[in-house]
Amino acid sequence: MKEFEMHTMPNGIRLLHKQVTSTKIAHCGFMLDIGSRDENETNQGIAHFWEHMAFKGTTKRKAFHILNRIDSVGGELNAYTTKEKIAFYASTLDSYFDKAFELLTDITFDSIFPEKQIEKERNVILEEMAMYYDAPDDAIQDEFDKVIFADHPLGMNILGTQESVRSFSRNDFKQFIKEHINTEKLVFCSVGNMPFKKVIKQAEKYLSHIPTYNAKKERLPFYNYQPNLVKINRNITQSHCAIGRDAYPIGSENRLPFFMLTNILGGPGMNSRLNLALREKYGFVYSIDAVYQSYTDTGLFGIFFGTEPKQLNRSIDLVNKELKKLREKPLGTLQLHTAKEQLMGQLAMAEENNTSFMLMMGKSILDLNRIDSLDDIFKKIKSVSASDLQDMANEMFQQKDLSTLTFTPN
Repeated sequence: MKEFEMHTMPNGIRLLHKQVTSTKIAHCGFMLDIGSRDENETNQGIAHFWEHMAFKGTTKRKAFHILNRIDSVGGELNAYTTKEKIAFYASTLDSYFDKAFELLTDITFDSIFPEKQIEKERNVILEEMAMYYDAPDDAIQDEFDKVIFADHPLGMNILGTQESVRSFSRNDFKQFIKEHINTEKLVFCSVGNMPFKKVIKQAEKYLSHIPTYNAKKERLPFYNYQPNLVKINRNITQSHCAIGRDAYPIGSENRLPFFMLTNILGGPGMNSRLNLALREKYGFVYSIDAVYQSYTDTGLFGIFFGTEPKQLNRSIDLVNKELKKLREKPLGTLQLHTAKEQLMGQLAMAEENNTSFMLMMGKSILDLNRIDSLDDIFKKIKSVSASDLQDMANEMFQQKDLSTLTFTPN
């Protein structure tokens, strides 16, 4: 079976499809190469606000009819905004694929941003901001972006600021879309039992009227990382810590090996080095994670944990000790084999999630203009050597190059 099929519409929109004959569920959505890094200080948060407003009214539907159309047949309608992408997507019985495609086209291209709905949603987003602020394990990740990327747009909070969110009007949304939407940087992805010819037929029905949009706004590259140490006092009972730095971009050959290295250090497995060192051995943390997020021109590596204030410094020392081990001691043959098998298993299980696979297809085409098969990814993983990982650890995990952010109780 083909990994995926692709077709380009006359207006530049690309269709991506993977047929999965063993499912009765159709997953589909639009992914746009627009995100919060395309904003500035004045309009920060507008991409995320647009994502919310897409559900609040179109040229032919009010908010209730949008929300009810997929929910009423047992499906799910959703969306998200990241630093570089906006996605509108749905999952439903394959017999309702046509209905989902039409609705997603409507909210993506024909939102009208009703002023009354803007006022309501403004309050919803302000509540969302307050919710994140009250959750220090979430808030520290947003604050850490600012530590790593400073005044660059990548350092701005996806939600924006209270001031910016309170300022947006209908014209602001229309202007932002006009300046950024490009049909050649927009894809419709689908996974389900339907043949690709049916997807093309539906696309011709619903997308042929969409004009060619060709906004060419360039993103500001990031290239000036400086290590930093930031301490913030907050009204909390537990200390929270983030340690990390800038990292490899999406197109780097080091991306997959570094993802493996991050997985060894603090991936989702309970056998990660940081989990064994800080939770299992000392009981200092409930959870500790190492994450690697790649962007088109840079990336972010971060270690995140919360602990009792009296254990904070000791916990940081233990993290640095594990980083030092990776710099100084190469993985043994069995350790390397286990790390590869673990990562391949995690990736294979992730691909079993058809919603995630559908969204991954869109992101990969927009970022790399290709979709790597699982076999190709496995080949790359198997080719990584212990010396490759050690060299990378020495490049990326030098203590002098790492930034640290701590939230401590008042």
